[in-house]
Amino acid sequence: MNIEEYILSGIIETYVLGMADAEEAAELAQLKSKHPEIQAAIDSFEASLEMTAMANAIAPAADTKSKLMLALQDEFVAPKAYALYTDTTEKQEAKVVQLPLTPIASKATHLYKYIAAASIVLLLGSSATNVYLFNRYKAANKEITALLNDKNTLTTDNKTIEAKYQDITNSLQLMSDTNIIKVAMKGIAGKEGDLATVFWDRKTKDIYLLPNNLPKAPEGKQYQLWALVDGKPIDAGVLEDCNGVCKLKNTIKADIFAITLEKKGGSISPDLTQLYVMGKVSS
Repeated sequence: MNIEEYILSGIIETYVLGMADAEEAAELAQLKSKHPEIQAAIDSFEASLEMTAMANAIAPAADTKSKLMLALQDEFVAPKAYALYTDTTEKQEAKVVQLPLTPIASKATHLYKYIAAASIVLLLGSSATNVYLFNRYKAANKEITALLNDKNTLTTDNKTIEAKYQDITNSLQLMSDTNIIKVAMKGIAGKEGDLATVFWDRKTKDIYLLPNNLPKAPEGKQYQLWALVDGKPIDAGVLEDCNGVCKLKNTIKADIFAITLEKKGGSISPDLTQLYVMGKVSS
């Protein structure tokens, strides 16, 4: 057995994704104990799946908690200006003052001056307190608004991740269906490292594609799948951004599946100079 061809057949990905049947799993278990390169291929694919999951993980900003605590820490503490005024007012003890023997008009004039001065002091103290509280309110409101925006962003990102996870789960369930035909498409000469797998539903005739190992398409280009029927290529759909297995078109019959690199949006006929992988459908 050629171990390199065995590794590139798609059995490693099928095994790791839990889609291998009992016979395939038993064969792989026996071979990996004899051939370390098979175990290395398994470890490599598992690591790539883990890196993909971690790359999509989103954590809250590190300073989110400190921002919230800073915004709210002084909300229920009396302002210093107000506290000073209150303590001074409540703790001040009445003093007995000997009034000089002056005319009544003169006493009234001095009394009015004292009252006016005290009123101004009270007014200034009240204004300063109001300005302080209003500025604290504006600062806290600004911080809370920023925190709410961060929360909404995290909620949106988490929903996106949940949708991607659900897509992958649905794909794995689909591939375990007994009606599915698996076609491993290997790289042509010069592109031996490329690999993709077609999952063709014999019942619905729908086609699903797993791009195991294809180079990133250049700007303005897109991979296109072809189903060859009696030597004639039939468009089976272009590869879009998707999670795990990508659903393409359907075809009633196919002898061979192949992938070429075409202009974005696809072509009506394949550019055979840009052929990457192909695989024959088992009868």
